[in-house]
Amino acid sequence: MLQGAVWCTLASFGALCRAAQVQLATPHVGPQVSGSTGEVPDKGRLFPSDNPHYAPGYLPVDHDHDALADWQLDDASNVNSTSHLVFETVSSLLQHWPNTRMRNGHNIVPGTIPPGTLLYHGTWHSDLPSGPEWTATDPEHSMLFCRNTVGEDGCWHLTLMTTRPLKVVYFDGSSAAKAPFGSMDTQDIISWGAVRPDRALEEGDRIKALCEWGREYDVDGFVRMEMDFEVMLCDFTSGVRVVSSLALAKAGTSSKASRMFEVMYAGSWHNRYPGETRIQLDLSGLISFYDTELVPSLVPARFGKERWDHRLLNISGEDLAQARVRLEEFLSKPAGRSSSGIDWLALIRVVVDRYSERLEFARYLLNSTSPDTADSDSMVDVAIKTQVQLRNMLAPYILFDVIPPSIMPKTEVRGLDVLDWARPAYRLCATTHTGMLQDNTMTSSEKLLLDAVQGTTREICRVVTKMWGLGVLAGVDQFVGTAREPDVETIQNLMKTWRKDIAKLMAWLDWNVWVKCRPACGLEEMCYLTTWPIGFPKRDRPRPPKNRDPVPPSPSHPSENDPPVPTRPPRGDGPPRGEPAEDWERPQPRCVRRIDPYTI
Repeated sequence: MLQGAVWCTLASFGALCRAAQVQLATPHVGPQVSGSTGEVPDKGRLFPSDNPHYAPGYLPVDHDHDALADWQLDDASNVNSTSHLVFETVSSLLQHWPNTRMRNGHNIVPGTIPPGTLLYHGTWHSDLPSGPEWTATDPEHSMLFCRNTVGEDGCWHLTLMTTRPLKVVYFDGSSAAKAPFGSMDTQDIISWGAVRPDRALEEGDRIKALCEWGREYDVDGFVRMEMDFEVMLCDFTSGVRVVSSLALAKAGTSSKASRMFEVMYAGSWHNRYPGETRIQLDLSGLISFYDTELVPSLVPARFGKERWDHRLLNISGEDLAQARVRLEEFLSKPAGRSSSGIDWLALIRVVVDRYSERLEFARYLLNSTSPDTADSDSMVDVAIKTQVQLRNMLAPYILFDVIPPSIMPKTEVRGLDVLDWARPAYRLCATTHTGMLQDNTMTSSEKLLLDAVQGTTREICRVVTKMWGLGVLAGVDQFVGTAREPDVETIQNLMKTWRKDIAKLMAWLDWNVWVKCRPACGLEEMCYLTTWPIGFPKRDRPRPPKNRDPVPPSPSHPSENDPPVPTRPPRGDGPPRGEPAEDWERPQPRCVRRIDPYTI
């Protein structure tokens, strides 16, 4: 148990420590298999929905058992829980920044593109494509693949407008990054019926296979992301009309690096929430490969791995088939199908907005001084300021009659039992957003989303409540006090405990809103993550079979004769020209120049 060790870090409570001597839980990397036998954990949700009854003005009442029995402050999230992973990946849908950082997508989501939306296609002739082709959501992207007819200047650029809602399927992550490292896993199971890293560059066959599969379900296209977002459009004569087909002027003397940067810059417009707004997703049909009921075979496959390395390799045939069937069943249902009507993205965003900046600020305060070297006045001042932030997060859930111990008990009490008085705030914090949601009208996808929000808020509230309660008992809360006067040793150990708690919580959440350039970039710069294909290991494109029609250039299929794009070194100690970036596997934010010489 964690409970004894946490309080033992604070001074002057020797009786508590002797009563419950345990070791602090060791941090883990990624989901782990429970127990020492290596057995796959039980399927099922880890935090089932509560259905509490509220007495006016009081805590929820459960007539069958102690209302707080399931709300122990030392009951951390199960190590195999994926609630935080579902939460963060759904929170990041259609946003360029998080899907560039964690490029191995785990979600397939049905959606629509509304009428009146412009799509762009760079081509080498004025004719409309006769089969499936790639379109871009921003012209900077499609113009990169605009070509000129032999013997003529300029290049052809086609602009389309949707005339009805286009039915699309979205693959999250950097799903248009043609690499064998996991970014194309989710679409592989639709295209090929298996994860096929060896076919990462077979874009012509891929788009044909996807459109052939989607025809039965009236799917018009597929949404992916690389430097910017793209739509793999199955039929240029259905649901779209031509706005213009123009022979554009040459790019002049601008370098390939300049044009590549402008694509990256256009992609950055969709970096953060709400992301690419021209695609509207229906989360009631979400397929998540972090769903441990839908795809339990991936639980042991993720054992001991960091999130960067999560992918769909080793998915069982049964789980793969089950995921496809669920997606196909949803796509087969008519429009206006039954769902709860809950705006899940808005609910998730409420949680992120409520806690992201406050947790980040609390961590900043705790890291602004060292408990081992700071003078006592500075240390107490930081502790009080941190306690204010913790209280602010819990303010809507702290009841007026909360009564912490006025003095620490002299009898032996086990560990965090001394924080029993704070458990009502924990429960209210964790259940207010979801406790009254009824799941009888929810789809299976919505039930997964409910579990994700519940599991994520529960762990946030558990840690924040525990930290706040320890601060109260240490005497640094300005509103709820004890008879205890803060002393240097107690505050010093409190600060150390707080720093460990908040670091572990934020690492577990791993929200992309906390990933940014520090210090902020200047006006001539842009905050940037290494983005495919720049800075990635070069792979030889396989030769097409003889007698195969050539595939024209497009946002996801450059011309075979295009020279390789050199990689310019970033500011400081960057990789030499043409070599992979040092962070290509785990992108880290850095400032790059927006004007020549470029440093992407």
